[in-house]
Amino acid sequence: MGSTLEELRAGFDGEALLPGDAGYDEARSVWNGDIDRRPALIARCGAPTHVAQAIALARREGLDLTVRGGGHNFAGLAVSDGALMIDLSPMNDVTVDASGRRARCGGGATWADLDGATQAHGLAVTGGFISHTGVGGLTLGGGMGWLTGKAGLSADNLVSAEVVLADGQVVRASAEEHEDLFWALRGGGGNFGVVTELEFALHEVGPLVQLGVFFWGADQGVEALTLSRDIVAGLPEGVGALIAGLSAPPAPFVPAEYHHQPGFALLVASWGTPEAHAELVAPVREALAPLWELVTPIPYVELQKMFDEGNAWGMHAYEKALYLDELSDEVIAIFAERLPQKASPLSFVPVFPLDGAYARVADDHTAFGGRRAARFAFNIAAVAPVPELLETDRAWVRSFWEVLRPHATNAGSYVNFMTDIDEDRVRAAYGPAKYERLARIKADYDPENVFHHNANIKPLVPTA
Repeated sequence: MGSTLEELRAGFDGEALLPGDAGYDEARSVWNGDIDRRPALIARCGAPTHVAQAIALARREGLDLTVRGGGHNFAGLAVSDGALMIDLSPMNDVTVDASGRRARCGGGATWADLDGATQAHGLAVTGGFISHTGVGGLTLGGGMGWLTGKAGLSADNLVSAEVVLADGQVVRASAEEHEDLFWALRGGGGNFGVVTELEFALHEVGPLVQLGVFFWGADQGVEALTLSRDIVAGLPEGVGALIAGLSAPPAPFVPAEYHHQPGFALLVASWGTPEAHAELVAPVREALAPLWELVTPIPYVELQKMFDEGNAWGMHAYEKALYLDELSDEVIAIFAERLPQKASPLSFVPVFPLDGAYARVADDHTAFGGRRAARFAFNIAAVAPVPELLETDRAWVRSFWEVLRPHATNAGSYVNFMTDIDEDRVRAAYGPAKYERLARIKADYDPENVFHHNANIKPLVPTA
């Protein structure tokens, strides 16, 4: 195999890295420091033709194939021991058509890349909460963010995608071309090919937006969460919100006595004037005085980076999630009890409201696995600077999730929030009808399941 891989390096039009090469260890690293895997070869692709070359080699030599966009996936699906890793990071260019409100970005772009380019024109598309997340991976699984209520999921705003298929063909999927593939890409993950370019519809946002952060101590959990639930329910459509259990950051705007203290926060982001925002959040402090608060204008690009420091590259991480139709009193009681039991100050529980534009999309319009009637995505994330803390908080995540599970909408979960991936969980995420449709499309575009290092959908083989 060594000589074969050396032959690939000689004939590959992009950059090929083997174990021992300068840059190999950096290129194989992913965000989750708990993942330490060594691919046989890393193909750094700068064009779709490079991707097609890499796929052909992997298939010819019987190598597993993985795809790295931003490398932020908790499960580390971008890298596997002994595999060929397609690294899209050189393909990170972004072009913006401001008058047409469209943006195109390469498959290796991060949200920092895309936001930076679109915000130069006061435009944006829904895109996560951590800026070094890859655009491609987040979008293909769905894509929640501050703009979910205003604009829907990242996938809801995908206009077209350039895809390199398992047989090396390069196609464009859209509402007019390869419609079945386009449907599947919007939520079906990386099962159908390597996405080398994504085109998005954009929305007017920023460059300055309004932020309110309110924090209460763990001993006020039930009161704070009940208030947060009620405030979120009464917000105007399109306003961004997040309910979170976390430790207060050691930031300048947080009084020193509260640094690293566990508690509960309500974050509200709006897109109008400071005066309108002040009126919007005034009922929060009037109902329950927070330990500290921050109400301020903020550049949208900085809002997108708010959680970057607490989720720095190399953190050890694990997560589980589920959907809820409501934050019932029972759920709030569990949340208030379990949050203080975490060990790492970086572990956190973000709860994402799902309403507005998200809820107006029909369940079968895209392949996204979540029900559009669900009101909340409840994520429990262990994030730790050292492996020992991760082991403790991994157990905390699992225990918390098991207690919460009876209150979930159904057995499904958001595929972008899966660390433990198995066939039953993937099937549950999509439900029987949607999974079967995806499996049929998989059989058309990847019948040999070349792309299986993902929340895998097995191709449906027709019976005789």
